[in-house]
Amino acid sequence: MESINTNHRPDNDISNKQSKYTLPTTQLKTIFQYLQNHIATASMTAEATGIPQKSICRYKRDLEKRGLLCEVRKGFCELTKFRAWYLTTNPDLFPKSNQLKMF
Repeated sequence: MESINTNHRPDNDISNKQSKYTLPTTQLKTIFQYLQNHIATASMTAEATGIPQKSICRYKRDLEKRGLLCEVRKGFCELTKFRAWYLTTNPDLFPKSNQLKMF
């Protein structure tokens, strides 16, 4: 009698692996592009993009470390009504530094 392998797992499929690895990059690009044209809190960004807020917070930290995202102002979120940082990835909207330059 023939043996049929029923232990095939979808995780072994190459197409599933590729989509698993491209998902975070796609989310990161979506967040970056949204914040290029909007100043919004993480909750507002989550609502607009459909990306979970926890993911946005993780990407926020990564983008901040790379100098690509900045907290513009702190205020009450239009969505949650709690105090939160408004974010942007548009360098033209980054706050100017108050530190003296030596040049």
